[in-house]
Amino acid sequence: MRVTGPLVTSRNRPTGRRVRTIGVSEPGCPVLLDDVEPEPGPGQAWVHTLWSGISAGTEVALVRGTDPHHRMGWDPEQRSFDPGGLPAGYPVLGLGYMEVGRVTESRTGVLAEGQLVALAYGHRTGRCADPAQRPVIPVPDDLDPLLGVYLAQMGPICVNGLLHAAAAFAGPGAPLDAGVRGRRVLVTGAGVIGLITAMLAVRHGAAEVLVAEPSAERRGVAAALGLPAVDDADGQAWRAAKDRWRAGPGDRGADVAFQCRGHDAALATALKALRPQGVVVDLGFYQAGAERVRLGEEFHHNGLSVVCAQISRVPRGMAGTWPRTALAAVTVDLLRERGDDVRRHLVTDVLPFEAGPALLADLAGRRLPSPPLQAVLRFAEPG
Repeated sequence: MRVTGPLVTSRNRPTGRRVRTIGVSEPGCPVLLDDVEPEPGPGQAWVHTLWSGISAGTEVALVRGTDPHHRMGWDPEQRSFDPGGLPAGYPVLGLGYMEVGRVTESRTGVLAEGQLVALAYGHRTGRCADPAQRPVIPVPDDLDPLLGVYLAQMGPICVNGLLHAAAAFAGPGAPLDAGVRGRRVLVTGAGVIGLITAMLAVRHGAAEVLVAEPSAERRGVAAALGLPAVDDADGQAWRAAKDRWRAGPGDRGADVAFQCRGHDAALATALKALRPQGVVVDLGFYQAGAERVRLGEEFHHNGLSVVCAQISRVPRGMAGTWPRTALAAVTVDLLRERGDDVRRHLVTDVLPFEAGPALLADLAGRRLPSPPLQAVLRFAEPG
């Protein structure tokens, strides 16, 4: 693939190590950038990147400039967006959060030279890693190293969804499986987050799991993973949940719905599919309004709850027992059991690092008739 855009310099530092990364020079234009990383100091290590997964939804939003930070200002103290505030600008100096690399130099006893590790630092050729500042997850020897792209952030996102379900049903401190064990679970969206969340729900004891997805191709992937799936192209998948699951008179539907698409139509489906007092755990990243959601309908009449489960926080009171490393450990357990299936069915495209900007431009421009489910960028081994 052709690189879309020139090689540009993102910023200058007086000393450091030159790396290349993928950023966005202006809306719609992902490019390769020159950047500089600091040299590893005491307690740090140098990680040479081998694999980097593309999180299409988050990254395409940054390419297009449709994410909230590029439309209005964010006040970190008030934790609110202000239409009159100063939005984030361009260039965006880095994209991505699903990296696997090899430790080539170490000045810490925590990381050994030659070790494979997973981190969240973006599509860049190398990184000065500081385990005291950001989690560095060892990639076990018995895993396909490419699957390490799911360990630092993507898998923990999904595990955190189960943790929020547990807290919603059983309160802070509840075991991870409390939100799904013995329950009827709907997952809206058969993207990577939806499919991993569905597999986690099965692994942690859900009575049944049903996936609602408008794409026939992605429903086929769900079926290949052993997950029943129904068509939600017309927003009517909620009927399947109501027909399938009956607890009693006037009590039909899913106990919990994991909403894994950034579309208001999927949230509407999730709400309509729940039984009374059910819970939507929302893992989607919305970039617009929610015109299809009618809070005066099922949300109001059935006493429903919507919980936002983003990776920036676990449920209140659970941070001490569920650091990122613990979320990653649950992901490792899933990949040990289902890694071959994940590699075969989720990872659809593996491309050279240099092809990343062109792929992101095509995704942002909706030019691909069959977009990748999971694309992974491949880097050269350290010389």
